[in-house]
This record gives sequence, structure tokens and C-alpha cells, in this order.
Amino acid sequence: MKVCVVMDNGFEELEAMGPIALLRRAGIDVDLVCIEGHEVTGRFGVTYSPAIPFDSYDFDQADCLVLPGGPHWQKIEKNEKVCEQLKAFAADKVLAAICAAPTILGKLGLLEGKNYTCFQSMNEDFGGTYQYTYTVTDGNLITGISAAASIEFAFAIIEKLLGQEKTKEVKQSIYYDAVH
Repeated sequence: MKVCVVMDNGFEELEAMGPIALLRRAGIDVDLVCIEGHEVTGRFGVTYSPAIPFDSYDFDQADCLVLPGGPHWQKIEKNEKVCEQLKAFAADKVLAAICAAPTILGKLGLLEGKNYTCFQSMNEDFGGTYQYTYTVTDGNLITGISAAASIEFAFAIIEKLLGQEKTKEVKQSIYYDAVH
């Protein structure tokens, strides 16, 4: 399995780093894709380098696209190339977005008829059913509510891609006596 995490400067670090670490712990190949250049810096100064430039990335090789939230959502929303990839993944692959990022999906019409969550104050009438919970999986769409949900968001992606047993295994590797 291969996941691409698409980020622009200003992404929310917890919403990227937590899922990246847990997906890799599950044995998933994770590519960090930045909108411009070869590195990307989060809202609190954490820089991923090297990252793969968006224009040179082969999205056909990825099984899932993950979009972290954070202030970069406003730039992402205006980027036609990124929006086209979001639509492509929504059509026949796994698409995962957390916090502010699901609102981009909503504005593209990708939440119509779907159960979803996003940062509560950013929820609008996207034509779907909003759920105030950490994560929501509806078919091949996975959404997370906020940075606080980053770990559960990652587990939802792992379960979708690799199943419940692998998810349980990863949970057991990070929780001390919490998973039975």
C-alpha cells in the first residue's frame, strides 16, 4: 500500500506527523508531497525535507491521499491541480482529510450524501451528514475532526487499507496495556 500526504506551507503538524508515523509503523509506504519546491514547513516551523514536488509526483501509484488541515487549507482550496487530484481519489481510491481539510472536499461537492466530520466551526451545508466525532469513515472517504483526532484518524486509514487485525497490532505497539 502507498499513501501520499499532500501539504503546503502552513499545514498542521500534528495532523500530518501523527498519521505519517503510524502509517509507516503499519508498514505502509508514505510519500510526502509538497505543492512547491522540495520541502514544506508547518504552521509551527517543522519542516519536511526532502518532499516530492506535486508536479512530479505520480498519483497513479498511490492507494490513498491524505490531506492534513491547518492554515494551508486556503491555498490548497485555490489550487486547481490539487482539487483535481482530490476529485480523482474520491472517485475510486481512498481519500482522507482532517480538521479544516474536509471543508475543501465539501466545497468540491465530495461530501454530498456522505457522513463526515471536520473542524466544527468550519462546517457548512455540504450536502452530507455532519457527525461530531473524532473520525468518520463513509465508503472510501475518511474524515477527522481536529488535531486531537490525529491518532484515531490514522487508525481509521490503517483499518481501511490493511484491516482490523493490522490496526489492532499497531495500536498494541503504541499503547501500554490499553488495548485488549
